[in-house]
Amino acid sequence: MTHQTGRDGGTAVVTGASSGIGAATARALAKAGFTVICAARRVDRIGALADEIGGVAVACDVTDPAQVEALAATAAPRLSVLVNNAGGAFGLDTVAESDPQQWQQMWALNVLGTLQVTQALLPALIASGDGLLVNMSSTAAHEAYAKGGGYTVTKTGVAVMTETLRQELLGQPVRVTELVPGMVKTEEFSVNRLGDPDAAAKVYAGVDAPLTAEDVADCVAWVATRPWHVNVDRLVVKPRAQASQYQVHRVTDGA
Repeated sequence: MTHQTGRDGGTAVVTGASSGIGAATARALAKAGFTVICAARRVDRIGALADEIGGVAVACDVTDPAQVEALAATAAPRLSVLVNNAGGAFGLDTVAESDPQQWQQMWALNVLGTLQVTQALLPALIASGDGLLVNMSSTAAHEAYAKGGGYTVTKTGVAVMTETLRQELLGQPVRVTELVPGMVKTEEFSVNRLGDPDAAAKVYAGVDAPLTAEDVADCVAWVATRPWHVNVDRLVVKPRAQASQYQVHRVTDGA
């Protein structure tokens, strides 16, 4: 069996590639030698990114089965890496006061979107002879926190789906990794969640160097370039200032 690596010209798909961790991951994988298919809803952004890195842009809403099938057709017949990065968080309310529609929106995007893309692209990953599936999870999947119930539930779903896939794909030429970032400061995540740039800024107030999208992307590229027989089951990455969901070191001007 021939085992491919990024340096051999493999192809990677990154969903949610229009900004943040997704865009940074597309750049990192391109630098590692992969031809990257950049998938997202915002065609203008992924078009510019694909031009920048010599990749391919595919408009794809991961909650739309037809668009997911079109993405799979572009990636066929062989795919080296799939990064299920598309996702999001909406709302920051207690379970008792949360909006069920926001929970449904997050479930459709974070869980069912990941499921649909995985199902559609898994045959191409297997056909490559050395596929890698990376699901973007969160420390929220492993530690609950107040007012984060809806998001935590969906990321726990992603974590369990990833573990299940690893068991079900045993013996197949596919490695399966759960990438687990902690506090990452990107241009959109907290703004989308809170709907207010000022409120989003407070999330990171006083935190000395939260993770960047590039930090997480570097982890994905490292996993993708391990030898074919090495499976990184779960990679947890947090800034030094974060010990847990509740323990974050913050400094003040007077400190």
